[in-house]
Amino acid sequence: MCNAGAEELGRVFRPSLAIQSGMPEFAAAVATLAPVAVSRWLSWREAVRAEYEAGLIPPPSRGPLDLGEIMRWLSGRLPDDAIVTSDAGNFSGWPNRFLQYRRPGRQLGPTSGAMGYGVPAAVAAKLVHPDRLVVGFCGDGGFMMTGQELATAMHEGTGPIILVFNNAMYGTIRMHQERRFPGRVVGTALRSPDFLALAQAYGVFGASITRTADFAPAFDEAASSSRAAIIELKMDPETITTRTTLSEIRRLAEARQAKRVAG
Repeated sequence: MCNAGAEELGRVFRPSLAIQSGMPEFAAAVATLAPVAVSRWLSWREAVRAEYEAGLIPPPSRGPLDLGEIMRWLSGRLPDDAIVTSDAGNFSGWPNRFLQYRRPGRQLGPTSGAMGYGVPAAVAAKLVHPDRLVVGFCGDGGFMMTGQELATAMHEGTGPIILVFNNAMYGTIRMHQERRFPGRVVGTALRSPDFLALAQAYGVFGASITRTADFAPAFDEAASSSRAAIIELKMDPETITTRTTLSEIRRLAEARQAKRVAG
């Protein structure tokens, strides 16, 4: 622990090593130290790097729409200065896990975890940086909270590309319901409007994607347009995260309950 104020050292927790110093002075002192090769650190770093790279490989898809492959395609398609905004929800696991950034200052997300951030953030980013590609990621629930801000984009004559992950539910809440009370689903099912018709009503580009192969041409067409865009990704509701399914979460929860009853 390093802090310029002596009164801060050990005030909240007991550090293994307390150093009273300003950051510039500490950095200058550390720069004079000779590097020490530590095999344990090197092997740990290599293992962690290998695990990270393995995590970038999408697992086998359950159906015709492979969200992992779409994210990998986007990672290579987006220019270095593209801006990505994200709403809150389980859908965000796909861009957060599989998108890679080649420079800082490219991602906007809600630090509070509040839903409804994705579309307004994307519209604002496009207004501030009209020359940069802006892509917003939303679940169907989050989009329906603030998706009407696309009217602002149309009024201003510009707009982002909004990807709507449609699984007809509040996915994060449903996941926790299944974990704690398997099979007892309350208030998380959604019946959203026809997103393609909604895009037409707003006067923006629209596409509804059910197959992986259809995404790339739709995205390229949206990117070449001067209008905002809604691209709906009609995902399998079972695919609740990048690593598991609702059925598997429910099965594990039921097994835990049975074990508690038996014990």
